Amino acid sequence: MSSDRLASLPLPPALKRRLPAPGQKVAVVRLQGVITPTASPLTRGVVNLASVDDALKTAFETDGLKAVALLINSPGGSPTQSALVGDRIRGLAAKHDVPVIAFCEDLAASGGYWLACAADEIIAHETSLVGSIGVVSGGFGLDGLIDRLGVERRLHTAGESKARLDPFLPEKAEDVAWLRGMQDELHAMFVAWVKARRADRLAADADLFTGEVWTGARALTLGLVDGLGTLQGVLAERYPDAEIVGLDARKTLLAKLGVGVQADGGGGLGGLLRGPDAAASALEAIDRRAAWARYGL
Repeated sequence: MSSDRLASLPLPPALKRRLPAPGQKVAVVRLQGVITPTASPLTRGVVNLASVDDALKTAFETDGLKAVALLINSPGGSPTQSALVGDRIRGLAAKHDVPVIAFCEDLAASGGYWLACAADEIIAHETSLVGSIGVVSGGFGLDGLIDRLGVERRLHTAGESKARLDPFLPEKAEDVAWLRGMQDELHAMFVAWVKARRADRLAADADLFTGEVWTGARALTLGLVDGLGTLQGVLAERYPDAEIVGLDARKTLLAKLGVGVQADGGGGLGGLLRGPDAAASALEAIDRRAAWARYGL
C-alpha cells in the first residue's frame, strides 16, 4: 500500500507521524563497479550510460521528489562513460530542478570521483577513499608469451598508427609517447570538470590533481567533499518525512541470474566460454579486479 493511501487511513496520531508525508520522496541510485562501456560474464558490477540511464530517468521522474541521492562505489574506468553519466545527471537535475547529493562508500576514485562531482554536494564516510584525479592506462604485453608458444603474430594495417600498443607486439617508445600525450589531454579535461563543479570549495594551497587518493576525513579538509556521514543518517536528518526509494542500475542477464564463469570454461554456464574467449574474458576480469586492488580493496 502506498504512503498516500496509508496517510488517509484513520490511524492513531503517533503512528501517522511515522509515515512518510504524502508525495515526499528521495530517490537513491546506486552507481557501483568499474566504469566501462562493456560488460563481461566474469564481471558483475559495471557502470556505463546504458546500464544506469533507466534508473536515473526513473529517479528524476519520481512523483513528489525532494532530492536524488547517488550512492557511489567505484574505482573509475572509462573517461568517456564517466563524462556521459555525469552529463546525464546534470541534464536531468537541471530539467527537474532538484538537488543531487553524492554519497561515497568505500571508494569514489578517478572516474568514481568524476561521477560524484556531478552532484551538487558530496558526502563521504571518514574512511572512504576519495580522489585519484588522474588518468591511468593498463594492459598486458603478450609478445614474449606467444614467442614461447611458437605463435606467429600476423597483423596487416593501412596506416602507420593503426596498430599502436598492440599487446602481441613489442612496445615502441613513440607509441608510449603518444599515449602519454593522450593521457595529459584527458587529465586536463578531468581537472577542468572538477574545478567547474567544485569552484571555490577546493583548497587553494593543495595540489589535488596528482592522482593521489585521500580518506574522506582528509578529503573534507581539501574541499573535495562537503561533509562526512552516511546516506541513511544524512537523509534521515534532512528529509525525516520522506520515503526513500532505492533504484539500482540495470544488470546483465547473467548478473541477474547470479552466474559466474570460470576462465577454464567451468562455472554455472557449463563451459560457455572456452579457448581464446575464456582467456580474453579472464584477462579483462583481472584488469578490472586490479582497478580495485590499486586502492587496497
